[in-house]
Amino acid sequence: QVQLVESGGGLVQAGGSLRLSCVASGNRYSMGWFRQAPGKEREFVAAISYGGSNTYYADSVKGRFTISRDNAKNTVHLQMNRLKPDDTAVYYCAARYSGNYYIARDYAYWGQGTQVTVSS
Repeated sequence: QVQLVESGGGLVQAGGSLRLSCVASGNRYSMGWFRQAPGKEREFVAAISYGGSNTYYADSVKGRFTISRDNAKNTVHLQMNRLKPDDTAVYYCAARYSGNYYIARDYAYWGQGTQVTVSS
């Protein structure tokens, strides 16, 4: 069983930045971030391969968000810049062994989520 714990969410004004972190109980996984806004389905945000050499982003965040990982600390980060009100959601960290990086059902483990609220 893999445990994932997110942190770093909060309230920020539009145009501001936040850095989310996710600590995992292991690190032999590809990792992803998803988000879910009220009344909407969970959507892919970003993912990173186990070695960190490959990264993937949703079009809506490309150029504003950066995913990175530190395997020595079993930690994945999501640096979010130029935040917009549409980025408001609960952000979830997830771990996967295989499958499609962009699909939530291909991730085996999930964190509890952290709230990000962007005010206009």
